[in-house]
Amino acid sequence: MDTYEPPIFELSSPGKYGANVPDLDVPRAELPDDLLRQDDLAGFPELSEPEVIRHYTRISQRNFSIDTGMYPLGSCTMKYNPKLNEEAARMPGFAQAHPLQAEELSQGALRLMYELQADLATISGFDAVSLQPAAGAQGEFTGILAFHAYHLDRGDTDRVEVLVPDAAHGTNPATAAMVGLKVIEVASDERGNVDLADLKRKLSPRTVGLMLTNPNTLGLFEEHIVEVARLVHEAGGLVYGDGANFNAILGIVQPGAMGFDFMHYNLHKTFTTPHGGGGPGSGAVGCTAELAPFLPGPLVNRTADGDYAFITPEKSIGRMKAFHGNFGMLVRAWTYIRSMGAAGLRKVSETAVLNANYIRTQLDDIYPPAVDRICMHETVLKGQIAGATGIRTLDIAKRLIDYGFHPPTVYFPLIVPEALMIEPTETESKQMIDAFIQAMRSIAREAVEQPELLLAAPTKAPVRRLDEVRAARQPVLRYDADKFAKLRDSE
Repeated sequence: MDTYEPPIFELSSPGKYGANVPDLDVPRAELPDDLLRQDDLAGFPELSEPEVIRHYTRISQRNFSIDTGMYPLGSCTMKYNPKLNEEAARMPGFAQAHPLQAEELSQGALRLMYELQADLATISGFDAVSLQPAAGAQGEFTGILAFHAYHLDRGDTDRVEVLVPDAAHGTNPATAAMVGLKVIEVASDERGNVDLADLKRKLSPRTVGLMLTNPNTLGLFEEHIVEVARLVHEAGGLVYGDGANFNAILGIVQPGAMGFDFMHYNLHKTFTTPHGGGGPGSGAVGCTAELAPFLPGPLVNRTADGDYAFITPEKSIGRMKAFHGNFGMLVRAWTYIRSMGAAGLRKVSETAVLNANYIRTQLDDIYPPAVDRICMHETVLKGQIAGATGIRTLDIAKRLIDYGFHPPTVYFPLIVPEALMIEPTETESKQMIDAFIQAMRSIAREAVEQPELLLAAPTKAPVRRLDEVRAARQPVLRYDADKFAKLRDSE
């Protein structure tokens, strides 16, 4: 039986209030008239405390989260966030530290940042790291700004083209365009790698660099990565690494050793800081010694007397964010790395790759693989089920909700028709992965025998299937009792 949920606005009545404000214990200050609201707040419900609590608690219970179930979003690495990290980030010395307090009063925080810079550099094989960027996309922006500044510093003003594979994340071409550069698309070959012949054709004296994810967005390791890097470098360009899929190679291979010059780390993907929900991310970046002078500051350095202090690289592109990065995320990542250790981080990647290949081999007889080869941390299949006329990947994804699973990423990469991009991560048990596999096989049978189940799905979620075109063209952005009543009646 569903819990009765009266609309929050319809519970409102004058005189209700949900908070008791304590008596004023400081001198009263008079505000100038121009800062005072002239009219009463209109449209806000007046509610009791229990009504407010029940409203927000119901909303929270509608959310799907990594704490409540498997979240196999390909490319997003929605892995479990250890609660140890949360406890560390909530320690008063970290949580209550003000970003403007003096360096001599922040030595513990600065030491943590210094050690995290060093840890990330060691893991990736780079010479320098900045913790400034607030998200992966901003890390990309940082990298291409640094590439551009590097070329300009050398007097190489003709380099205005950034090469981007056709399977790349959408942020890659967007980043290059934001820096004012021209995007040149590079094709993929039949095995899912960068097409070397097409790359050679498009490299030129105008090339700023190549943006590449490895493993790539097909979930595959670039088989010719060393050759790709050599070709770009011989043309005078630089190689940017999108760190979205770094979870697949921890402790196994270093991007710096593969020939990358710059890379962003998604701390919220690889190093278990919270991911999604509009909270703070972290897109720390690492680079070679040649690019280190262009990193955004401040960085943390250790002085001759052993203290920690902020420094700004001599040719820095400037700050990417206020203060010193999202510090709470840095604490979480530091805690994760130190609790796992080198052997633990390698095990993370080995288990993630094993889990993804297990799913691939258990499903590829029903859901065709995008490329028939061993994958890395994620597998890209196609929602093209033999005998299931009229069923699309979207229908499969919606039906998964009824089985209690968050859908995987769909329709990406764009070069794969009806793509299903599945990333189980290393934090899911075999029992949970087997349940996911069984759900996918059951959905495939339903697609052939009872397609109406997929077309109507989800049927067990708080919100049923939406008319996505109508939602985009006629969005409902505020509560209107009459409008909602008409919508309910029409459905």
